[in-house]
Amino acid sequence: MRCAGADWRARLSLFGPDATVPVGARAAGTLGHLLEGCFPGRKGKHLADATSFKPVLSICFLSAWDSWKLLVFVAVRRISLVAESRGYYSSLWISGVGSPGPAATKAVALGSQGGCPCSAQTASDTRPDAHRVKGDAVAGGGLKRAVHVHTGREEATATAMSESYVKRLFTILLDAVTDKDPQVQEQVCGALCALGDSQPEEALRACEEHLRLHEKLAHPHRTMILRVMETVVNSHIGELDKDLVRTSILLASSEMTKVKELVCDWQQAASNVLVAVGKRFISSVMEEMLSKFQPGVLPHHFVVQTLANLSVSNVFGVVPFLTSILSTMLPMLSAAKHDSMRVVFCCALQRFSESTLEYLADLERAPDPTVRKDAFATDIFNAYDILFHHWLQSREAKLRLAVVEALGPMSRLLPSEKLEEQLPKLLPGVLGLYKKHAETVHVSKSLGQILEAAASVGSRTLDVQLDSLLAALHAQICVPVESSSALVVSNQKEVLRCFTVLACCSPDRLLAFLLPKLDTSNERTRVGTLQVVRHVINSAAAQMEVKQPFILSSMKLPLLDTSSKVKRAVVQVISAMAHHGYLEQPGGEAMIEYIVQQCALPPEAEPQKLGSDSEALAADGVRAISVSTLYLVSTTVDRMGDVLWPHLLEFLIPVRFTGALTPLCRSLVHLAQKRQEAGAHTLLIQYDGNATLPSPYAMTTRLLAVSSSPYVGDGRGAASLRLLGVLHRDIHPMLGQRWATAIPLLLEHLDGHTEETLSRKEWEEKLLTFLQDTLAVVSDNAWICQLSLEMCRQLPSYDGTPLEKNFLYKCIGATLGAASSKEVVRKHLQELLGAARFQEESEREGLACCFGICASSHLDDTLAQLEDFVKSDVFRKSAGIFNIFKDRSEKEVEKVKSALILCYGHVAARAPRELLLARVESDIFRNMSQCFSTKVLGIKVETKDLALRLCLAQSVCMASQAIRSSSHGSSFQLLRKPELVAQMTEFIKAEPPDSLRTPMRKKAMLACTYLASLEPELEGQAQADLIHSCLHGVMAVLPEPEGVDGHQEALKDLLTSLLQRNMTPQGLQVMVEHLRPWIKSPRGHERARALGLSACLLQYFLKHVHVSALVPFHNLGLLLGLFSPRCADLWPATRQEAVSCVYSLLYVQLGYEGFSRDYRDDVVEQLLTLKDSLLHPDPAILFHTCHSIAQITGKRLPPDQLISLLLTLFESLGDPDKNCSRAATVMINCLLKERGNVLLEKVPEIVSVLRSKLQETRGEHVLQAAQHSVYVLAARHHAAVVSSLLGSPLPFDSHTCTLWRALAVEPGLTTQVLGLLLEKMSGDVPFKESRAFLLSSAPDRVATLLPLAATCALYEVASTPASGPAVLELYPQLFAALLLRVSCTVGVQLPRNLQAKERKSASSGLASRSLEPCSSAVDALQAVLLRGGNDDVVQRMELEGGWQLLRTSAGHEEGVTRLASAMAKFAGPRLPLMMKALFATHSSVYEVQRVSSTAFLAELLSSNMVNDLMLLESLLDNLLARQKDVCARVRRLVLRGLANIALGSPDKVRAHGPQLLTAMIGGLDDGDDPHSLVALEAMVGLARLLDLVEAWDLRSVLLHVAVRIRPFFDSEKMEFRSASIRLFGHLNKACQGGCEDVFLEQVVGGLAPLLLHLQDPQPPVAAACRFALRMCGPNLECEELAAIFQKHLQEDRGLHFGEFLNITCKHLMHHFPDLLGRLLSTSLFYFKSSWEDIRAAAPMLTGFLVLHVEAERRPQVDLEQLLAALQLLLQDPAPAVRVKAAETLGRLVKFA
Repeated sequence: MRCAGADWRARLSLFGPDATVPVGARAAGTLGHLLEGCFPGRKGKHLADATSFKPVLSICFLSAWDSWKLLVFVAVRRISLVAESRGYYSSLWISGVGSPGPAATKAVALGSQGGCPCSAQTASDTRPDAHRVKGDAVAGGGLKRAVHVHTGREEATATAMSESYVKRLFTILLDAVTDKDPQVQEQVCGALCALGDSQPEEALRACEEHLRLHEKLAHPHRTMILRVMETVVNSHIGELDKDLVRTSILLASSEMTKVKELVCDWQQAASNVLVAVGKRFISSVMEEMLSKFQPGVLPHHFVVQTLANLSVSNVFGVVPFLTSILSTMLPMLSAAKHDSMRVVFCCALQRFSESTLEYLADLERAPDPTVRKDAFATDIFNAYDILFHHWLQSREAKLRLAVVEALGPMSRLLPSEKLEEQLPKLLPGVLGLYKKHAETVHVSKSLGQILEAAASVGSRTLDVQLDSLLAALHAQICVPVESSSALVVSNQKEVLRCFTVLACCSPDRLLAFLLPKLDTSNERTRVGTLQVVRHVINSAAAQMEVKQPFILSSMKLPLLDTSSKVKRAVVQVISAMAHHGYLEQPGGEAMIEYIVQQCALPPEAEPQKLGSDSEALAADGVRAISVSTLYLVSTTVDRMGDVLWPHLLEFLIPVRFTGALTPLCRSLVHLAQKRQEAGAHTLLIQYDGNATLPSPYAMTTRLLAVSSSPYVGDGRGAASLRLLGVLHRDIHPMLGQRWATAIPLLLEHLDGHTEETLSRKEWEEKLLTFLQDTLAVVSDNAWICQLSLEMCRQLPSYDGTPLEKNFLYKCIGATLGAASSKEVVRKHLQELLGAARFQEESEREGLACCFGICASSHLDDTLAQLEDFVKSDVFRKSAGIFNIFKDRSEKEVEKVKSALILCYGHVAARAPRELLLARVESDIFRNMSQCFSTKVLGIKVETKDLALRLCLAQSVCMASQAIRSSSHGSSFQLLRKPELVAQMTEFIKAEPPDSLRTPMRKKAMLACTYLASLEPELEGQAQADLIHSCLHGVMAVLPEPEGVDGHQEALKDLLTSLLQRNMTPQGLQVMVEHLRPWIKSPRGHERARALGLSACLLQYFLKHVHVSALVPFHNLGLLLGLFSPRCADLWPATRQEAVSCVYSLLYVQLGYEGFSRDYRDDVVEQLLTLKDSLLHPDPAILFHTCHSIAQITGKRLPPDQLISLLLTLFESLGDPDKNCSRAATVMINCLLKERGNVLLEKVPEIVSVLRSKLQETRGEHVLQAAQHSVYVLAARHHAAVVSSLLGSPLPFDSHTCTLWRALAVEPGLTTQVLGLLLEKMSGDVPFKESRAFLLSSAPDRVATLLPLAATCALYEVASTPASGPAVLELYPQLFAALLLRVSCTVGVQLPRNLQAKERKSASSGLASRSLEPCSSAVDALQAVLLRGGNDDVVQRMELEGGWQLLRTSAGHEEGVTRLASAMAKFAGPRLPLMMKALFATHSSVYEVQRVSSTAFLAELLSSNMVNDLMLLESLLDNLLARQKDVCARVRRLVLRGLANIALGSPDKVRAHGPQLLTAMIGGLDDGDDPHSLVALEAMVGLARLLDLVEAWDLRSVLLHVAVRIRPFFDSEKMEFRSASIRLFGHLNKACQGGCEDVFLEQVVGGLAPLLLHLQDPQPPVAAACRFALRMCGPNLECEELAAIFQKHLQEDRGLHFGEFLNITCKHLMHHFPDLLGRLLSTSLFYFKSSWEDIRAAAPMLTGFLVLHVEAERRPQVDLEQLLAALQLLLQDPAPAVRVKAAETLGRLVKFA
């Protein structure tokens, strides 16, 4: 069909401004079809007159309705599609009006008018799939859409996004709401909300359409969509169009009421939409709701609930409707029969009432300020009538609670007279609900509102109902509060609120009700009442002010209650009283005392059990609350200062308040400091006849005594000292300056320690020093005497705290020592002796310390007072036959004697040294003896009291030490010494021999030690008796967990003291003779103790012996023969001590030979190095060490002592300890070898008995003889010996191994033997191939016997320490041969006969070493390394697991590499010869040998040692020659070695750069295998070399490498991905600053894969991506991106991928917007990745790129493809991927 231009222009006149609405709408609907006829009939033909189309485009379509605009837009879109399909360009602008109503007409001419022929085109000629409509722009108040259509270009220009895209986006997301995964659902909803935030109207339309078209959509999914609508509406309520809002209201209303049944989540979501809309469009919502709230028809449940919620969310909008709503609702109340409906009506009435009250309370802001309460009164009352008289009686608890919740706010709207009329029924009705409901918080809340309403109108009914109200409320407050029950706690708060109302109305009656309740004994009643009292004190302070005396007087009985709950409640009441002035009234002191009493509760008294009736937490205990209350009242309530000061001082001294000292002191310090600030120069304490206040002496004594236990009671030591410091002026005017420096030092000492680290003895010394300094500063005898009197007076108060009482005794001694009045001193000492509790050990010790300290100043008075007491009748006992307390008084007398003896000991220890010696015999020891001895009929009776014995021993120690420390002590003759030593010996003998239950032995030995140093010297028999008793008392005791060490130390000191008296060889021999039986004891612990004592005695002898002339040490051989075999004792401690004994003896001999004491002999010093080896339990090591000890001994033993030594060792052969017997054999053989030629002369005899000895016994001496014989034979006939031994059956038995090891004694012989073994091992093939089965796929490799035997023999020889020199001589040959032997025995089996033997020996546990070929070769290699001095190599391989790797086929290559690394590090100088031996293996016929040698040589290049030894060139040439090896493993190892140059010789890389790069690139192209390990090695090697080669060399291969490695980025193998990506990073790093465009293209192409592989499931790949991106940053020439990569992608920093990707995409789109298309296409490729994490990361990248794209670049996005891909991802099986896809769809809001 063809038509003239005028015809179609005439048709267009239908669209003119004069067209009627229906005509215009129809015309707009057909505009697209009309214009399709304006184009040529075939593709490629041009328009006859191009300008003829412009009149069509110049028409401006104007509409007053949205439907008109929509139709116009559809038509215009068809124009653009047709034009694009025909190849024409056009620009079309459509202007319209954005809101309903008339609009002005405006036309914009876009071209000249003209006519042209046009032809119609059928619809089949168009291709909608090729059309793109992109971009949109909004200008002014109308919508402008610019459409730029083009073809033939790869990148489209920016065009407007069509509404169809937005709709499709919403459709995709809404379809995804049905996902089964909750996280996906949540993310989809989030995406919908994000889209809705940008396009709120489109979001609401899409949701509405989706719900309308999917009627069968499940309720949970409809709920989510409705919640999205609620979110959009809440966020954009001010932007929504009224018509759209109307649609949303209708939808939500329909959803809410679609079904009559309750589907709470769904209908609630719909209701929430209506409530959200109602915040602005209240009229429309109310119109819809009221349409469903018709008179006579019971509304839907959620209609009523929506109205209720609307009244709360929009108070000012809904309240004006309430009158009509209430009038409609009232008839419905009677019609509501179901409880659920009644509940919602109650809820509505409650909300309506609350909204009304809020409206009335804020009339200034209300839209209608004329609204009054009366307007609602009638309707509310009518509703109240139904609720109260009918519904409240329901059996349904939920309904009753809803009713009572509504009655509360409704009561405040009732008319006054109606309220007064209903109260007599209302109050009892509400109170009655307490009995019907367990959860009563709603009842209490409603009751509180009713009471407030009644109080506000001055109701008299409250007086009538008050008793019942109080009773009911009191019962509620007495309900126990569960710490975990929030409802009960809330209920009590509401109940207390009710009490506040009643307290303001009727305070007298309230108190008349409450106070008598305090007298009850019921705990709950009393606790509840106290809570109410505390509450009304705080909340009704004005009404309670005049009632303070009554309230205080009512607290008497609660103060006596012992319940913890009551106590806590009382403390809280007292705290409230303190804030309101109660404690200032008479009776307030009792409250303060009560608080202090609770602070004094011991911590253990706090309840520990947690339960319903127990304390909740220890921190909430009575004591904790009381302490907190006392401190807060003291520091925060100013009016309490005069009340608490100085009243709190009265609580310092009484013992019952000891536990409260810390909080008391803290509060007193604060109060005192405040008073000091007020009056700096006045005394803080004004006694003014107040006798209850403590005196300065009492406070000083008390605070000083309790400070001795500073960490007890929450740190009362520091608190007490601080209080002392504050009160210094009141204590004494002279103390201020001294205490200002002394007390802070004490506090600093406490701060530097804890209770565990503080030394009590040191702390008490500091306190005593502080006291003595204080007394010296005061220097007032009267003051000091008064202080001592007060101390003695307080002494009985500390009977329950023995440590503090002990310290107070010391304080008394220090005070008496400072007193100048002798009468006072003697009087107090007498009183102390008379009042002491001698039964208590700590008190006896304290009393003795007191006397000792006092004696330092008053020695004569102290001794006189003690003697008077001794002479008194205190020791006399009644002899009456009726004395039933005889036994008890005997015990008491013993305790008194103990105390007196201890007093004498302390007096002696503290007495002035110049006065002591004159009195120690006559006054001290005499009286001590008199107190200890008991005679009956003249016969001395031994006491059985342990305490008395211990006190005597301790006192003897102290007195003896005091004598020694005096200036004339060394010459003083203690005549009582034998008597005292004999007494101590008796004590030791009397102790049980089998245990150390008491410290008696230790104390007695210490006493003997100190006595031994005094004159005269003990007689021989007495000394022997003492030593014998002490040894039997300590040595024989079985080992115990504790106690033995202390006794052994005391025994050592005693023996040392006795030895000091006779420092001669004879004296030493005497001591050793006493110890000899114990040294050879069959019991190990006795030997260990004896050797320990011997070592100590010998060390002391060596240190203190003085040799005046060169005399022989004649008993050296005897002593060495006794101690040296003990070096192999079964007990490690004994072995160590035996070496020490030998060491000391040899130095003693050197001393007798004339050497000085500080001389150090190199040979003897070697003994110390052998000590560590003695710790090893292996007998072989022990005997080897013994051999070394014998060698050292033989070198320093005088010739005349050799015979005695040998004779003694021969005796040791019969030692019960077999180890020691064997050690004696070793030492005998060694001595014979070193010192005698007899052995060589008797070789024929040894050979003749060799076999018989081996068969008869396995004794060590026989084995030694056999080894020696073999050595002699081999020295003459080494070839025959080696051949015969190789013919021994495999595996070698222990005798054969022993004989092999004997061949390593002499280096020359060992070299010959090793050379022969190398020939045998390498001269035959290492294995033979055989098939176990005819059909087996591969032959088995079976080891040949001769090389295997040679390998085992080589191990035995090399494992001998003496083979070291020979091994060093043949080291290169041994190492290379064994390495190749290891390589060619991997996987090789034993012959069948040997396999059977191996299994048999393994099952019997006899095999010490495996015979397996590879393992035996590895063992031999280890032995060679050890003997060659490369212990470090062996240890390094052991730590790294290298030896185990060498034995396995899979790990052999790595094992060789680790071995090479260790050799390069620890054996560098030996490498040249080893490399020379290995170079020849490149032509080996065994592939495994070529692999092993190549691996070894390759690893050497990683060490700089190769360069230092100038081996680099030769090693490099050898490796390059192997590059063409047929074995891929060899070629791979060659590349590894070439790359290792970067590590070992980086400075040489530049010189060999082209050669190295050529080799590496050749490795990249090695073979066609996509997983070629050679290529992998090449990538790893290139990464090492790139930073070191010349830039010019690299530039030529840069692009080739980048292109070659790019496919590996997505390899299935982790190693390839990691290596290629890391190499890519090194390529970037190498060309930073000089990146060519062609390589930059590769960088850009790899950017998206690198970003996505940051989420690679393999950590090494992710780490490689971090590195590569950091290196790419500078090449992108964007400082921001480079900084981001450096900041976020550090190796040691965690990565928040989403945050990093977001900021990266932001900068990419800002600086490189042209990359958008490439990045998106790459990202879409990864949508199909096989890794879930990367599939999840790809849409994230896409979303962030789109999010940050600039407007002019948006046309680069192919939205159709993107949406299709994301829609497909929403079906991914992985929930995480679907979550990210939904998240990205939400970010496409950028285009909306």
